[in-house]
Amino acid sequence: MSLSTFRPLCLLRRASLGAAALALGAVLAGCAAPGSPTAATASTTTASATRAAAAPVQVKVFVAAMFEIGQNTGDRAGEFQYWYERYWKGATPITVPGALSPVYCNADGVCGSVLGMGKVNSSSSMQAILLNPAFDFSKAYYVISGVAGTPPSRGTIGEVNWATWLVDYDLGHRWAPEENKAGEPTFMPRKGYEEYRRFKLNPDLVAWAMKLSADTPLKDSESARKYRLRYSQAAARRAPFVGTGTHMTGDTFFHGPGMSNQAQYIAKLYGADDYVITEMEAAAITLVIKRTHGTDRIMSLRGAVNFDQGNPRESTLQHLDPAPGETAGGFAETVENIALVGTRVVDHITAQWPQWQAGVPALAK
Repeated sequence: MSLSTFRPLCLLRRASLGAAALALGAVLAGCAAPGSPTAATASTTTASATRAAAAPVQVKVFVAAMFEIGQNTGDRAGEFQYWYERYWKGATPITVPGALSPVYCNADGVCGSVLGMGKVNSSSSMQAILLNPAFDFSKAYYVISGVAGTPPSRGTIGEVNWATWLVDYDLGHRWAPEENKAGEPTFMPRKGYEEYRRFKLNPDLVAWAMKLSADTPLKDSESARKYRLRYSQAAARRAPFVGTGTHMTGDTFFHGPGMSNQAQYIAKLYGADDYVITEMEAAAITLVIKRTHGTDRIMSLRGAVNFDQGNPRESTLQHLDPAPGETAGGFAETVENIALVGTRVVDHITAQWPQWQAGVPALAK
């Protein structure tokens, strides 16, 4: 058969198959003369159609961690390991260009990833994942999770905290204390940052999170119990608990009573709740999510592994760089506590998805 006869027959075969992309690609490949440019193009078309035909993952809950110490399972746990072992053991990693780490998903629509530490690192990963066509985030809820610090006047080692507000610690003007009148603030907000320097998270969602997780039995350690006694504040000496409050996001790992007082000053200046958690990512990640899907379905969950200042018998620098045996302890227990608390909420949302997919359900009084 000559090529002049071969091509009209191919056209008839193409027409009979309609608009089905995968079938059309296969026919094009078969009808082209072997080794011709048309054959190569048809092969590419088939591969592209196959990728396009794969339905995106319908994400119900996305869990964001900031770092893992080693592997995702089987060694010392960082922020991601307990989540991974609960939801994604054996899951195929999905590589996302522009994201720090792969995304993992299970059959229930729970996905997660390690985004990286700091505002730019974490938010750029979140942006890449949100915009990747492999995922459909149109109805997704988010749990931004990780370890954190807490002021000894309001929190303790091992506690787990749901954010009511996220406040950016960095945006504004600052100057050195010696250039100021004694005791006056060294921070001033800058106009133009109003829409992204603080976020009030959905109060109904926070209420649901507390309803589902407030009575979670939490782990503790003997080393953490002994360490708490170095502080005189009643809150610092408490056993681990589940609470709420403002999470302060800053790329600067600020430390000491002066910086802690400034964080509280900024929180109240912005009309937020008391500052209870210091971390490095949540406000930036929230801004990225807001620009694509809003903030109504965002939760920030943090576990305290250190106080944001030293005890009365040590300087700030001594607390930042402690001698052997002088650390707080309780890290292993806190990362487990975060997952113990968070999985209660994730499991409820996925189990009751018909009630949650359209938005946060009304909470019975």
